[in-house]
Amino acid sequence: MSECTHDCSSCGEDCASRKSAQSFQAPMNEASCVKKVIGVVSGKGGVGKSFVTSYLSVLTQKKGFQTAILDADITGPSIPQSFGIHQQALGSELGIMPAVTASGIKLISVNMMLQEEDRPVIWRGPVIAGVVKQFWTEVFWDEVDYMFVDMPPGTGDVPLTVFQSLPLDGIIIVTSPQELVSMIVSKAVNMAKEMNIPILGIIENYSYVKCPHCSEKISVFGESHCEEVASKFGLKVLGSLPLDPAIAARVDAGEIELLDMPEMQSVSDEIIKMLPLEE
Repeated sequence: MSECTHDCSSCGEDCASRKSAQSFQAPMNEASCVKKVIGVVSGKGGVGKSFVTSYLSVLTQKKGFQTAILDADITGPSIPQSFGIHQQALGSELGIMPAVTASGIKLISVNMMLQEEDRPVIWRGPVIAGVVKQFWTEVFWDEVDYMFVDMPPGTGDVPLTVFQSLPLDGIIIVTSPQELVSMIVSKAVNMAKEMNIPILGIIENYSYVKCPHCSEKISVFGESHCEEVASKFGLKVLGSLPLDPAIAARVDAGEIELLDMPEMQSVSDEIIKMLPLEE
């Protein structure tokens, strides 16, 4: 082997170079079983990705499935606030224990690891990526039917870590109705394709405001381009969500589980239909 020429066509040795590509997938907590893992991504911040993650978990839990959220948005962890979770994570012989929301959703976030939840996370990429792996490997999830992973925006270290380390069954792309959205969605789509991760569809948030008097839909951020962008990439539009002050009020109060938003019901149904649990 010391005389290796790196020309495998003329060599009969069974060395590491001839084997299949190495998997970077992190091992699941050995005492846990997570059946379906869904990533929620966006090409840029501020499009409501964390809200979509949270409320999809709420709807899925209401349908009788055990649901969990892995908050991989390490530097912008807003999900615990949506559920009124302010406790620190505890440990046991089985691993780190996730918080459990009022309706039974399991949740882990970096906020639960900090002495003060409003302290900034000033860490470099490799450290942040390591925390995401720790959430998968060391948290005792027990039995989970559907796990939603709130990923940071963009295509940097942490999204790459999630794509490589977690067994994603598919991703949902969250976007907003702006001219720049085509380019932004393109980046998220192309990254998923590079990593061979199925794209379940697109959700357009802040699509319109509904007039409280006449129910007319007003496109405050301009006309939607979601359908044409989805058509360009052969993707499904899962739903178009309104800009509604009732959403902000529930989230700010930590009461997202009490939110009634019919526009999301069909989105949840479609995801479960695309990723059914094995009998």
